[in-house]
Amino acid sequence: MRIGIDARLYGTKHAGLGRYIQKLIERLEKIDLENEYVIFLSQDNFDDYQTQSSNFHKVLANFKAYSWGEQILFPGVIKKQKLDLMHFTHFNVPRFYWGRYFVTIHDLIISHYPDSRATTLNPILYKLKLMLYNRVVKRAARRAEKVIAISKFTKSDIIKLLGVDGKDIEVVYEGSESDSVKVKDQKEVDCDSVLSELGIKGDYLLYVGSAYPHKNLEGLIKAFSEIVSKFPNLKLVLVGKRNFFYERLEKFISEFDLAGRVVLTDYVPDENLNCLYLGASLYVFPSFIEGFGLPPLEAQRHGLAVVSSNMTCLPEILDDSAEYFDPQNIMDMANKISGLLLNNSKRDALIEKGNVNYQKYSWQTMAGKILKLYLIEKK
Repeated sequence: MRIGIDARLYGTKHAGLGRYIQKLIERLEKIDLENEYVIFLSQDNFDDYQTQSSNFHKVLANFKAYSWGEQILFPGVIKKQKLDLMHFTHFNVPRFYWGRYFVTIHDLIISHYPDSRATTLNPILYKLKLMLYNRVVKRAARRAEKVIAISKFTKSDIIKLLGVDGKDIEVVYEGSESDSVKVKDQKEVDCDSVLSELGIKGDYLLYVGSAYPHKNLEGLIKAFSEIVSKFPNLKLVLVGKRNFFYERLEKFISEFDLAGRVVLTDYVPDENLNCLYLGASLYVFPSFIEGFGLPPLEAQRHGLAVVSSNMTCLPEILDDSAEYFDPQNIMDMANKISGLLLNNSKRDALIEKGNVNYQKYSWQTMAGKILKLYLIEKK
């Protein structure tokens, strides 16, 4: 069987989606030595992926995601590879691709939060973008041989919002284990220096991810402002690639007189990110909506207690291993954070539960289930 995988967004530079693609390909290389794979990459990440198995082949598909080139020219590049099945790892399936394919839909966040604050486009262009998004994602899901959803919540969303029959949707959870070595085993990493260079000293709350409006970082900053007087040495550390959305938070931080108390780190490589996880007091995840919620699992893997939003898929993924709050209630968020900071026994209990919880999610298991779906489709 000859299988194509759209990996144009491969790698950690593309946040959770990029990690998903990277881990899927890495694990498939380990478990499938029989089928042929064609990995479509962009110019930006072509050298980031190096094949480890002779049955995996790289092809340049230098078409920007959500572009006209993707929609019109990418299908021709795919067709030349004479595939039995194509796996689009995101909803942006080219309009003019007519072959058999799977599509992974991670979430339908834009459908729930069509927020003009989540774009740098002017309002007219943003409305046009939303209209095109709705058409593309519906067509992608309805024409797919199989839709892969990364949580039960996402599956229910696809059924309700896109009108796809539930029997055509398969829930395959993401993984949480990382290939990176724990910092305590990485003697060459000086965590004190890493934290010092980032301006982090003493106790801190940690968040890792993007700053889109649905992530509710403004709400987290408001909640933090409610507890700073109780914890005069506590900081809030927000880790994410500096962009328009993170820069917009700087003004918000100033309005609450939290300059110096809230740290925006910019992008942090994995080996240094380990230091941030291992040094934090708590991990806070205030999101209004998620398709899966990988960051709190990563935090649990590093031995952190998690305080999380109680919305959408998060109770499904975290179960009883987190302390939950209503993300729309600032005082509830503040009280749950401060309560856990003051309760060592409860924090320790959540760390123990988290250690069990994250181990339920494996990239190897994810890849194995997806491979099984490929092979079932072949029959």
